[in-house]
Parts: sequence; C-alpha cells; structure tokens
Amino acid sequence: MNQPSQNPAPARVADVQTLIDGAPFSPWQWLVFAMCFVVVLLDGFDTAAIGYIAPSLIKDWGVTKPMLGPVLSAALFGLAAGALSAGPLADRVGRRLVLMGAVLVFGLASLASSFAMDLSQLSTLRFITGLGLGAAMPNAVTLMSEYSPTHKRSMLTNLMFCGFPLGAAFGGFLAAWMIPQWGWRSVLVLGGVIPLLLTVLLLFVLPESVRFMVARRAELRKIQTTLAKVAGQKVFQFERFILSETRVVTNERGGLAQVLARPYRLGSLMLWTAYFMGLVIFYALINWMPLLFKEAGMDPKTATLISALFPLGGVGAVLFGWLMDRYEANKILAIGFALTSVAIWCIGQVVSQVSVLVVVVFTAGALMNTSQSSLPALAAAFYPTNGRATGVAWMLGVGRFGGIAGSFLVAQLSAAHMSLESVFAVVAVPGLVAAAALLVKRRADAAGGLQAAAGHSRDEVLAH
Repeated sequence: MNQPSQNPAPARVADVQTLIDGAPFSPWQWLVFAMCFVVVLLDGFDTAAIGYIAPSLIKDWGVTKPMLGPVLSAALFGLAAGALSAGPLADRVGRRLVLMGAVLVFGLASLASSFAMDLSQLSTLRFITGLGLGAAMPNAVTLMSEYSPTHKRSMLTNLMFCGFPLGAAFGGFLAAWMIPQWGWRSVLVLGGVIPLLLTVLLLFVLPESVRFMVARRAELRKIQTTLAKVAGQKVFQFERFILSETRVVTNERGGLAQVLARPYRLGSLMLWTAYFMGLVIFYALINWMPLLFKEAGMDPKTATLISALFPLGGVGAVLFGWLMDRYEANKILAIGFALTSVAIWCIGQVVSQVSVLVVVVFTAGALMNTSQSSLPALAAAFYPTNGRATGVAWMLGVGRFGGIAGSFLVAQLSAAHMSLESVFAVVAVPGLVAAAALLVKRRADAAGGLQAAAGHSRDEVLAH
C-alpha cells in the first residue's frame, strides 16, 4: 500500500526587487520620495543658512570677516563627521532610524543656534547641526534608491537630490524677507522648527527600506505589509522573499568591510576622488567668484548677480539621471566633469565680455552641479544592499574635505598674485581629475566582475 508523500509543498517565493520593478510607481513610493525630498530641501536650507546671516552677525556682534571663519567651516567638518559615522550605522540598524535621528539632531541644533550668545557657542552648535545634516543626506539617497524601480533609479534619486540647491536658493529669498522684520535668529528658528515637525511625520509614516528588512531577516508579516503598499495585496501569497543583488556581495559583515573589500576598493577610492574634486570646484567658485569678478573691474552688483547663476543649474541632474538609467553611467558623468573643466577654463577667458560671461557661468554651473549631484546615485548603484548606505555616506563624507580645500585654494592662488585667467585654469583641473577617476572606476568595474549573475540571491526571509 502506497504511503502519501510527507514532503511539504514548496514555499511560494518572490524576489523583492522584481516585485518593485514590475509594479507601477505607487502613491506610497511618491510619499517616500516626497519625505526624502523635503529632508534634502531642509538640508540645503540649513547648510546655506549661515551664509545668509553672516552680514547680520558682523553688524550685531561687531566681529570681523576673518573671525567668522570657524563658524562658516564648523558645519563642513560636522557634515564630514556625520556622513562618515552614519553610513555604517545605517547598514547596521536601518536607514529609517538613522534618518529620523539625523533630522531630529539638525533640527534641535539649528533651533538652539538661534539662542547662541557668541561665536564660540554658534560654532559648536553649527558643528552639531552639520553632524545631523551629514547623516541625513546619504540615508535619504539610500532609502529612495532602494524603493525605486531599477530602470528609473538614477533619475528618481537625482530628482530627489534637486531639493538641495532649491533649499539653498529658497533659503536666500526667505532670509532676505525675514531678517529685516525679525532679525537673523528667525532664520535659524525656521531651520529648526520645520525639521522637528518633519521628524514627527517621519516617525509615523516613513517606512524602513524593504531591501534592508529582507537582508536583516525581519518578520515576514512586516515585510509583506510594507511591500503590499508598493506591489499590492498579491505579496501576501508569498511565504518567502529573496533579495537578489545586481552587485556581488564579497563581505558578509557589510558596512565599511564591504565598501573596502578588494573588488570594490579601487572603485570606492575613485568615487571619493570624484566627489572630492567636484566640491573643490564648487566651494572655490561659490566663495570666491564674486570677489574675483570685482577685482577684475566689474561692478559689484553685476559680479554678484552673475556669480549667483553658477549654482542654479543643479536641476539638470534629472536629465543626467535619465541618461544614467539608459547608458553607461560612469562614462556619462566623466563626460560631464570633462565639459565642466572646459567651461570653467572659458570663464577666465571671457570675463571682460559680460554678455558672454553670463552664458558661460550658467553653463559651467549647470554642468558642474549636474555631474556632482549625480554621483550619489552612481554610488548607490555601485554597492550591494549591505554596504550601500556606508558607500554613499563615505563618498559624501570624504568629499566634504574637498569643500574645505576649495575654500582655501583660491586664497592661496590670489596670494601668489596669479592672473584671473590662471586662477580659473587651475580651478578647472579638478574637473579633469574627476573625469579620469570615473573612467578608472569604469575599467575597475569591468575588470572586477562585480555584476552579479542573473538570479543571484543572498538573503531570504522564511515563513514560520
């Protein structure tokens, strides 16, 4: 007599990214996008806020411009420290928790800054503000990347990143209106209260990355409930979820161990180099271009207005994101940085022709900001899930030191009495270095065999 089979029916399995890729971009994903966009918008506002209130500090506290140096640079050091520490933490405890904590920190620190009584207190509080800002940006990038369909990931991530220059610009308009009415402290109050209100919203609405939950073997029902908001109720029929990786996992510890694992090491160094060089250019020009134009004999108001065109082109990152989703992303950004270098060199050649200078400065800014704003999306795509937050964060953190270097570069060139043409020629060189770094990364990607085989999966969650 035949005995009935005792073998259980095979579990119904689904790949998380396949479900995300196969579903229309849902209202829930747009909500995640909106929350991350607002985080980056506030990041831009709070980062730029100190520049908007600096003239008022000089007037109210009777300090000189050199005395503001520590205040202006404190947030940059905080940004670097926050990014370097938050990435590994997010790969260990989750993107959601670290992102909420970061927004809370920079909100509280900005609010506290409005009560500062001297430069020492303000410098300390700006450093703490920077810690929160530095931790927020990479986690917003990572969370958005992990909720995006593969074929739209770079475009959506870059679109979210446009919040940063918009926040910085919007802050300028608000500051110009608020300071005459309520004083410079009101700008810091606004920069603190809005993030605190956002933290409450994030606490109740922001989801954890579903890829992170699968990687960490979270409770099955929790994964199903979150994923259903993206892919619909069909997810409840699955009893097991797998996490396919498009990038090979070479170190199960994840975090920095994954980012610096042998196959990823050269690519990581090249990403750091490219972001560092991009910020050398950005801070060298954003801090010094108005003064350089004035010294060249230009009317101060005209010099300021033309210089203000430089940061406006960052919204072009959406176009680069679209191109990166369709073509080889490293090559697209390498071309962008190479063209940036040419455009910056041209600024020094046409400074006496105001009408031409307007076009060249805007073009240089569009190319530079678009290329720079696209690097986080490139980094997010480079690493597997267990090292993604760390990879993005360390690129941003190491790159911040490029901002510090850029702030000093033009000062040294001016001290050496270099001509205006020579100054812009030197500032153009980091663009070529960034382009070369991305081409080296492209070759390293191909030689390292980092693209995972089709169907490769590492992590799974089983029904109990």
